[in-house]
Amino acid sequence: MSFLKNRWILCCAMLVSLLVMSACGFHLRGASEFPFKTIYVVGSEATPFGAAIRRNLQGQENAKLVDSETNADVVLQILSERPEKVILSLTVQGLVREYTLNSYMTFQVRNSYGKIFLPPTTVVLHRTISYNENVVLSKASEEAMLYKDMQSDMVQQVVRRLSVLNME
Repeated sequence: MSFLKNRWILCCAMLVSLLVMSACGFHLRGASEFPFKTIYVVGSEATPFGAAIRRNLQGQENAKLVDSETNADVVLQILSERPEKVILSLTVQGLVREYTLNSYMTFQVRNSYGKIFLPPTTVVLHRTISYNENVVLSKASEEAMLYKDMQSDMVQQVVRRLSVLNME
């Protein structure tokens, strides 16, 4: 009997939390709305960021990634991207204790005729990682994971900036 009572309380709690979440206006973000119909990406074809931004744009419902600049309403031009690893702190013995991982990416948005809709813009992300020379391999994989996470964040920031682009 106690089991049924606990189950009933759990179901009521889940129902109340579902009602509260729906009442607060929570909803998934959904697909981005772009002020253009077609886009072409220039630069960084061979880099992981270039592949990630293309993959994200291909998945968008209301904008089509095209294969030619002349067929595109806008051109996303990736001007540069650069990862950086900087020593943040040292131990008393002079060994590295922490690094700061930085990732820089500069892009602009223009049409195929050269009119610039978004001037060169740099996105900068930072992550801090501790370091221990006893676990070098795990720290290397953690660093790679952090760079991949920063790349994903950059893609999302670029897509958000594209969705609020002023086409005039």
